[in-house]
Amino acid sequence: MARLVYSAIASLDGFIADSDGDFTFAEPDAEVHAYINDLSRGIGTFHHGRRTWDVMKVWQDLPTGPDEPPEMNDFAEIWRSADKVVHSTTIEPPSTPRTTLERGFDAAAVRAATDAAVRDVAIDGPTLAAHAFTAGIVDDVHLFLHPVLVGSGLRALPDGVRLDLELVHECRFACGVVHLHHRVRR
Repeated sequence: MARLVYSAIASLDGFIADSDGDFTFAEPDAEVHAYINDLSRGIGTFHHGRRTWDVMKVWQDLPTGPDEPPEMNDFAEIWRSADKVVHSTTIEPPSTPRTTLERGFDAAAVRAATDAAVRDVAIDGPTLAAHAFTAGIVDDVHLFLHPVLVGSGLRALPDGVRLDLELVHECRFACGVVHLHHRVRR
């Protein structure tokens, strides 16, 4: 059975973007990017909110080849080969391959699709993921914490949600980033 996975790259104080919307502090280096690629390789479907979609859709047309960093080429292939579902009430239907548009978030439908999937399903973007956390359908949480405090901004995890978690794995990187993988205890 596939799992519903939430991943976020965040500051140590838990923000994926600062109060100005800047997230360059969280740009992964080559080592972290390659690790994220390995985690993403098992994803069959990415669910994106509108803002995350605006960031991620560049992977469809990003130039690849021998002149590009290998971790960028690798992620572009992973992302292009997966199905994408965009949840938004404001955008036009995406024209990228393997992409569908949902005008709302139906937690029961996402859970049913995850349970029927062969490969894991990702829920990307903290605003969209908050719906999945609130509905209690998230199975795994991956946080990549950067050694920086930004003070305020867009939180990686939603307020008002209580989940008991089990630490499954941790990894430290040379750049100071720490990856924590937790599984929701049911």
